[in-house]
Amino acid sequence: MSTDRETVLREATALLIRRPAAAMDDIARAAGISRATLHRMYAGRDALVRAIGARALEQVSAAVDAARIEDGPADEALRRVVDELMPIAEFLGILYGENALCEVPEIDAAWQRIDNRVNAVVRQGQADGVLRLDLPAAWITEAVFSLAVGAGWAVRDGRLARREAPRGVAELLLGGVGRTRD
Repeated sequence: MSTDRETVLREATALLIRRPAAAMDDIARAAGISRATLHRMYAGRDALVRAIGARALEQVSAAVDAARIEDGPADEALRRVVDELMPIAEFLGILYGENALCEVPEIDAAWQRIDNRVNAVVRQGQADGVLRLDLPAAWITEAVFSLAVGAGWAVRDGRLARREAPRGVAELLLGGVGRTRD
């Protein structure tokens, strides 16, 4: 049986987001491969985690690209971001929760580029009067990502329907940060 790296990374991510201290044996078992096969693919835990981080950044960057965040009003752009992030919420979550990915220069730089793009949309929404001005743009941006991760966990645990998650996140977010007309 052929083992594809994408499946290994996805299954490892799903396990590590819930059990950050999982052993390589557990990761291999979750991916449906032997520990020896896992070690042939990734020299050790650090190499695996960095590969997960790189894949997560690719996935998140592609999601932001697919959301066409530069098109239309900010609230609509944020809805599209949430729609695109929900299927990859675990990859997004690993960027938040895996300590081994902190302070890795190439990962930090890539994350900063993604964060800056979404933050620019939020600032534009504030300038256009669509989003609240009394909340820092950086906090609203953080909320977008954090709510997507939280909803992803709820979907995985069966507490939230996959098809309802994007709308739930967008409504909660925009209900809190949207600017009401007086």
